[in-house]
Amino acid sequence: MDLPCVQWQDHVAQKWIALESESKQNFTSLHEIDEVFRFAFNLITEDDLDLVQSISAAFSVHKDSEKAAKCRASGNCSFKSKNYTAAALHYSQGICFAPQSSEEVSLCYANRSAALYHLQHFQECLSDIDKALKNGYPSHLSHKLEDRRTLCLNYVHEHKKDETCPEKAASAWRSSSNLSPKAAVVSSVEKGRHLVAVERITAGEVTLTDRPYSCVLIPTLEDGEAFGNECRRCHCCLSETLSPVPCDGCSYSRYCSAGCQQEAWEEHHRWECPISADLTVLGVMLQLAFRVTLKAGFKRVQAAREPITDESICLNSDSCPDLLSPPSSHQSEPYLCVFHLLPHLTQHSPSLRFLNAVSVATLYVRLSKIGPPPVSWRPIINASVASSQSPDTPREEGCANWEPELELMGSAILKHMLQLRCNAQAVITLQDKGASDAVVQSSREVRIATAIFPTLSLLNHSCCPNTSLVFSTGSKVGHYGSDVFTDSAEDVCDDEHGARGVRVTVRATKEIPPGQEVLHCYGPHSRRMVTKERQRLLREQYFFLCQCEACTLQKDEAVGRRQLDSEGSRRESGLVCCKCKSSLNMCCGSRNPEYVCSLSSCGVRMSFSDVSRRLQDVRVSLETALQLLEREQTGKALKLLKKTQCQSKEILAENHPLQGELADATARAYATMGDWSNAARELERSAVAVSFQYGEDSIELGQQLFKLTQLHFNG
Repeated sequence: MDLPCVQWQDHVAQKWIALESESKQNFTSLHEIDEVFRFAFNLITEDDLDLVQSISAAFSVHKDSEKAAKCRASGNCSFKSKNYTAAALHYSQGICFAPQSSEEVSLCYANRSAALYHLQHFQECLSDIDKALKNGYPSHLSHKLEDRRTLCLNYVHEHKKDETCPEKAASAWRSSSNLSPKAAVVSSVEKGRHLVAVERITAGEVTLTDRPYSCVLIPTLEDGEAFGNECRRCHCCLSETLSPVPCDGCSYSRYCSAGCQQEAWEEHHRWECPISADLTVLGVMLQLAFRVTLKAGFKRVQAAREPITDESICLNSDSCPDLLSPPSSHQSEPYLCVFHLLPHLTQHSPSLRFLNAVSVATLYVRLSKIGPPPVSWRPIINASVASSQSPDTPREEGCANWEPELELMGSAILKHMLQLRCNAQAVITLQDKGASDAVVQSSREVRIATAIFPTLSLLNHSCCPNTSLVFSTGSKVGHYGSDVFTDSAEDVCDDEHGARGVRVTVRATKEIPPGQEVLHCYGPHSRRMVTKERQRLLREQYFFLCQCEACTLQKDEAVGRRQLDSEGSRRESGLVCCKCKSSLNMCCGSRNPEYVCSLSSCGVRMSFSDVSRRLQDVRVSLETALQLLEREQTGKALKLLKKTQCQSKEILAENHPLQGELADATARAYATMGDWSNAARELERSAVAVSFQYGEDSIELGQQLFKLTQLHFNG
């Protein structure tokens, strides 16, 4: 949930309605974030705090032995059916629910070790065996674990490989962003800070890599899936794991290694752990703003609020004074890049502004009641005392040390929450669909986290961008300045080379000449949405009227149909005349829209409802065929697909999106049957439709071509 849950939104809406007119006008007239926070802070009552805790009871993250036992039982069922991946995930869930040092946690570790052994994750299996014995695994059963340990050690000894230690890697995964020497930061009154090319950037060339200042994993659960992102991924570096390390205090957070667990604890989780359920109620955006503020600390926020002077800006070139490299202070302090993003305070609607402010103030009051402020937010605390506190130091009760000056924390959280509406970036990964052993693997985009990237946030929007983004999570990556911009990586130190974590790579999708701005798409794309709709969405969320090339030239690329543009010219619809096979044009002049053959001598007309019915018939047949493929009834699926293709040719051109989907499904059926030649032919047909729909420089076409490569390689 990006925004707070519905119950909380309704409560705050009622709170806004109950305000007197004078108070509403006073709030709406506030132009300083400090004043907005203070206004909301003075409105918080015990009823607000009680409601948050009441709602959060449904999202309890307490340890629970009974829930752990149920998860272990579910894991046993999956294990018996030889679904070892599901078994490992069920046992991991049990480990997260089980209280520390309990017999239940030892049983879950022991059972997970068995699943990991069958999955050939031998190092993880050995680790779980040790943890099971350490937590009091029944002695009369321990011989099973010792036998399993012997089998694992034999295998590891025979297949010993040098591997990067996760604990070592996790401590180094956050590094500053890296900008190509062919690009630079420019500042202008109209656009603010943004990126331009200073040398020619070729298509495919890396322009920027960046790491998030902070991110929050999004809990998701797709239809038919038993486990969401929160069960499958590390809550620190977002890497996938079947053997997570649980948080000692709550049942929700889990990590790929002890290193990630410690890093998260020190940076934010020691403060989030007691209020994890409350943060679920208040939403992902507030949690991300809270993490940014915790990481920055009192001194950084206080320093960032100081006015920027001319001396703090360094020029990139004497001959081009408008070009700015990221100031040295921004390179060493990425927080400055984040802090100076615009919050657009007065452009948010008063009701949304009020919702954000009351939510932040409620969190602030809640924090003040459960213990002293975070160490990084204690301006008077002795540094030696702070450093000596361990993760196990008990938290004091009450409002001790919450001086009035710490209201700056609430203001900072609110500022970042407002910034995130325009500057938060969804972290997207490709997730495989279908059977894992399929010859051709289909994939879909899955949003796994929300993050704030210091340098990526400087890129402006275009509905026809010249870059694409690729995210990596939890994998070993080389140092950006070495493996991308130089010919040798010899200077890379071990820690940098082994760094793990989230990274975004920005590549040019077309040539970018010197002086042209480096742009990416915020969501509304000219290949997927008409101009009017794009501009409406951009105004509502980002508060600007897009003047990119696609919007200026009115290049609407409506998918799957022909439409009239502002000059009356016609665009291809992907539909053909059932009589002469010429293209069909949509005629909007009459009260009842219809399609007319473009060949005047033909004169065939089809009603809009008739065309819609035929398209729906094709979609239904395609969906039925896909279900047959999932049930491994490949022969029936292929027969239906061939029949549907023959029928679709009466109305669909080769470049229509539905033809692409039909060809893709048919290729999958042929590949399953081992008919590589026909499978390749169908994938090539699918690529034609995808190219027409999304463009030759689109990631969608890249995915189809990658599938074709898989087919040729595996087949």
